Amino acid sequence: MSQQGYVATPPYSQSQPGIGLSPPHYGHYGDPSHAGSPPGKVHYFDLHVIINSQWSGLLSRTGSGMAPPGQGPPGPPSAPLFQGPPQPPQPSIMQPGSQVLPPPPTTALNGPGASPLPPSTHRQDGLPGPAPLNAQYQTLGSFLFKIFFQAANYGPQMAGGQLSYPGGFPGGPAQMAGPPQLQKKLDPDSIPSPVSRGQVYATNTRGQVPPLVTTDCVIQDQGNASPRYIRCTTYCFPCTSDMAKQAQIPLAAVIKPFATIPSNETPLFLVNHGENGPVRCNRCKAYMCPFMQFIEGGRRYQCGFCNCVNDVPPFYFQHLDHIGRRLDHYEKPELSLGSYEYVATLDYCRKNKPPNPPAFIFMIDVSYSNIKNGLVKLICEELKTVLEKLPKEEQEDTSAIRVGFITYNKVLHFFNVKSNLAQPQMMVVTDVGEVFVPLLDGFLVNYQESQSVIHNLLDQIPEMFADSNENETVFAPVIQAGMEALQAADCPGKLFIFHSSLPTAEAPGKLKNRDDKKLINTDKEKILFQPQTNVYDSLAKDCVAHGCCVTLFLFPSQYVDVASLGLVPQLTGGTLYKYNNFQMHMDSQQFLNDLRNDIEKKIGFDAIMRVRTSTGFRATDFFGGIFMNNTTDVEMAAIDCDKAVTVEFKHDDKLGEDSGALIQCAVLYTTVGGQRRLRIHNLSLNCSSQLADLYKSCETDALINFFAKSAFKAVLHQPLKVIREILVNQTAHMLACYRKNCASPSAASQLILPDSMKVLPVYMNCLLKNCVLLSRPEISTDERAYQRQLVMTMGVADSQLFFYPQLLPIHTLDVKSTTLPAAIRCSESRLSEEGIFLLANGLNMFLWLGVSSPPELIQGIFNVPSFAHVSTDMTLLPEVGNPYSQTLRMIMSIIQQKRPYSMKLTIVKQREQPEMVFRQFLVEDKGLYGGSSYVDFLCCVHKEICQLLN
Repeated sequence: MSQQGYVATPPYSQSQPGIGLSPPHYGHYGDPSHAGSPPGKVHYFDLHVIINSQWSGLLSRTGSGMAPPGQGPPGPPSAPLFQGPPQPPQPSIMQPGSQVLPPPPTTALNGPGASPLPPSTHRQDGLPGPAPLNAQYQTLGSFLFKIFFQAANYGPQMAGGQLSYPGGFPGGPAQMAGPPQLQKKLDPDSIPSPVSRGQVYATNTRGQVPPLVTTDCVIQDQGNASPRYIRCTTYCFPCTSDMAKQAQIPLAAVIKPFATIPSNETPLFLVNHGENGPVRCNRCKAYMCPFMQFIEGGRRYQCGFCNCVNDVPPFYFQHLDHIGRRLDHYEKPELSLGSYEYVATLDYCRKNKPPNPPAFIFMIDVSYSNIKNGLVKLICEELKTVLEKLPKEEQEDTSAIRVGFITYNKVLHFFNVKSNLAQPQMMVVTDVGEVFVPLLDGFLVNYQESQSVIHNLLDQIPEMFADSNENETVFAPVIQAGMEALQAADCPGKLFIFHSSLPTAEAPGKLKNRDDKKLINTDKEKILFQPQTNVYDSLAKDCVAHGCCVTLFLFPSQYVDVASLGLVPQLTGGTLYKYNNFQMHMDSQQFLNDLRNDIEKKIGFDAIMRVRTSTGFRATDFFGGIFMNNTTDVEMAAIDCDKAVTVEFKHDDKLGEDSGALIQCAVLYTTVGGQRRLRIHNLSLNCSSQLADLYKSCETDALINFFAKSAFKAVLHQPLKVIREILVNQTAHMLACYRKNCASPSAASQLILPDSMKVLPVYMNCLLKNCVLLSRPEISTDERAYQRQLVMTMGVADSQLFFYPQLLPIHTLDVKSTTLPAAIRCSESRLSEEGIFLLANGLNMFLWLGVSSPPELIQGIFNVPSFAHVSTDMTLLPEVGNPYSQTLRMIMSIIQQKRPYSMKLTIVKQREQPEMVFRQFLVEDKGLYGGSSYVDFLCCVHKEICQLLN
């Protein structure tokens, strides 16, 4: 079947999917009246975008059939666009060696969910149908090129499901969109877009590429871990290290062991083998999982990771059925599911004894500025509320977590809040050089038992320090005190530190202001990201050893050296929150939301993670909020539902296509109730000796997560210019390798992108423009260090939104629907004076108002008569009892609830000064202080590819 070229149009510029094209988008990018070259004058290169693919008949989003080529109206000949034979069909996505587990029976074990997808529909970023051919030749700078997308062969989608495509290119039957015309600029609708839509997924197929992170879907565990827990950069590993070096595609997994799963998905099952403990391979110590093969009538099993044959323990024996599978296969989570938990035995506990339940210690900076601006009073009042919501085991009525309180400025104040006291007692430690814990009994207490004493204390703290003029603070001794208190109580725990200034008092960890703008854009710029003393590094190491996690709430009004203060939170699995120039009336809600969420979130303490792999490859590098004493054990004082660890793999031998590549992540941790558990996640990947299979199975969102973390780790040691060059070079190298080895021969002027990587250039450009890698005058050194630290622990969904924000046209809201309006591309050209747009990136939320916004919308959202009356000082929308207001507030709530950080709302009016900040998030446009536009970056990458191929 011959393949035809189509110009694709994104969904948001089309009225109905599958019903032809809307008119081409000109607007900001010129219009068709711009004449092309005069007759006889020829441009050196021509540029337009072609989708080059073969379709096997996809269903449209409405479920109606869409005719594949050859079954619908014939398309026009594409001779003007192609100067060679038509490209052969791409190989199908399923590999010959794919292992499909039989679907389990409908039992409580497997829970509700859709039936598995057909094997050929597992990639969700393809194109839902042939779009019309828009033969517009366009000129661009010194060279112009053709872009081809090599799309895979897709099968029919499950009925009723919704497809999600980052490019989102629905189209109708092939048709000519008019005569070739010349334009002055590249039409942005013709280049790939990261905007996507929704669908459904089951995990019973090896090497199956999951739906995009932006896809709203139900995931059913049928033998491989949910992509909520593990996402890979590619789901087909190259068989040899030479192939891996040739392609230069990172082989990595982004693991989020405690990821939150929606209520309509089955929670993890808990397996308890009593004193016997988990069944493990004798050689490699892998835990029992679906990849173990039972033999000899069920008396022995062969490990899928190291191939060692092990005896089945007598307590675990079960007969096999006619296909060699245990009769209790579907009754045991560890045999039929990709993710599950074990109750750990005493062998997995420190000193071979059960752990004590963890403790939370609240440590409040009571220096002059914090008392004066009301922050201390706000914290104390809120603690009365949040302490009622301490995390607890599902079956328990009350939390087992104990709590303690410390205040500090240049000295430390410990409080005895024992339940039999009439009043709390304060003990002061002035020797901050050698911190000790002045009391044990009465410091860490059960909240319910000591509630009245604790409330008494929280009422007294703001008054106690009301007359204090002390502005100097310590910081490292505060962490030291909390850690030693947990150590003395022989329990893991978490410190909640509320701090606001550079610690300049004489004490270990004292810091000086080193915010030197002269270092920016020099080889010494990396110093700004390094801690200025090794005190914090050694302190973090001690904290991890004692299971002490540190979460820091920062309220800076000037430079506080985030690179130093944030190191301990990062390395101990904690979180850093930062509220610049904190103002009570504007910022308190954001802070309180963060505090509540942090205290209530799912968390494991005193954790060790080990990533095991099948023979032929191994885990070599780890990125995240982690500490490593050796090359294999990832140590974390705590790990919560928002933290991810990115793991890179390297070959140490050949991989087999038949056996595939297996990954098992095991996390040993202590629950909030004090139980020691093992959380296991398993994933099976394909292996291939064909580069095309490797490229076809790539996951761009996971790739960007890996590239961001590896680059942000490198900023500590390498000049930023060098890092940016490496990223561009590797992008070009990956695409050049595809062009050379996987694509059909074509003219040198053509840029050819693999379908799975069609949005890689836009994401990579967003990463290159991030303030960590490219300084901007309005971004402080602290903000850059802060963003660097956040990204290091992000999962794939959070990094995707962070680098490419979500932009929603609010003026198109359907107030009768609960679905979000279709996202549009982050470019100024997509904004309109008559529109209202909501932008969110996980840290910030903006509501942009066009100068001609409809008065009825302004009235409905803000309860004021016109655009001029809207106040940009508000950070919360007023509760106006009408459909517009309710729907918008609901949408903002939906976006917020999936994110780890509370996003402060900023109202932005078109053509007013604050709009400059908003424009920095329109990532497809050229940066105000450097950084290419998306189109320019495509040109840059194409030049690099041409040089590599030549």
